[in-house]
Amino acid sequence: MAISDAAQRNHDALFPNHRSTLKVNDPELIEIFDNWAFDDVVEDAPLDVRLRLMIQLAALIACHSVAEYRVMLGAAQHVGITPAEIMEIVYQAVPYAGMARVFDFLHATNEIFASRGIALLLEGQATTTRATRHDRGLEVKKRLLGDRIDQMYAQSPQDQLHIQRYLSGNCFGDYLTRKGLDLRTRELLTFSMLASLGGCEPQLAGHVVANLAAGNDRKTLIGVVTQLLPYIGYPRALNAFRVINEGTSI
Repeated sequence: MAISDAAQRNHDALFPNHRSTLKVNDPELIEIFDNWAFDDVVEDAPLDVRLRLMIQLAALIACHSVAEYRVMLGAAQHVGITPAEIMEIVYQAVPYAGMARVFDFLHATNEIFASRGIALLLEGQATTTRATRHDRGLEVKKRLLGDRIDQMYAQSPQDQLHIQRYLSGNCFGDYLTRKGLDLRTRELLTFSMLASLGGCEPQLAGHVVANLAAGNDRKTLIGVVTQLLPYIGYPRALNAFRVINEGTSI
C-alpha cells in the first residue's frame, strides 16, 4: 500500500515540509491512517478547512491527546486560525471536558504561542459580568433549546437546582456568550467535544437540537462526526451518528 496522491496533497497542505518520524518507524500504519484521514474522510465529508481544524482541536482536548493537539495546532495556525480563536476553543472546553483535562492544553498552547512570539495575554473576549451572566446565558439557552429550559428548571430536584443555575450562568453565560467565535461555531465545538468524550448521549441529543437552532443542518453534523472519526474511533462516532439520526430527519 502507498499513500494516495490526494492524501499526500491534503496532508502537505496542512503540514508543509513536515518530516514524520512515525512515517519512518511505522510506515504501514501511517499509510493506512493517512489514506483514511486525509483522503477518504476529506472526500466523503468535505468541510471548510478552518472549521475542520477547529472541531478536531476541540475533539483532541476532549480526548486529552496533548501530543496530537500540539501537532494539529501548527496546522490550525497554518490555515489561518487566529490565536484568539484557538484560545476560545481551549476556554470553551472547560465546562464540557473539565479543567482537569484542559489544564494541560492551556499550558501547551501558551508554550507554543511563546515559542512563536505570540503575546500570551490576548484581548479580553468576555461580554458578561457576574451581575449579567445568568440572564444572558439563560437567553442563549432558550434561543437554542426553547421551552425545554423552563422544563429543566421546573423538573430539577430542589437540592440540585443550583446546577441549572450553573448551566445558565457559567456554561452558557461565562463561555458561550464570549466574543472570538460565533454561536454557530461554538455549538459545533460543543457537539464535537461531547461526541469525543463518549457516554454523553443525552447531552449530545440536546446539542443536536441546539445546532439545528444555530443553523447547522444534518449534513454539517454528519460531516463533523465523519471528520472526527479517525481521532475518536468508531464506537464514539457511531453513537454520535445514532443520536443525529434520532434528532434529525433522514
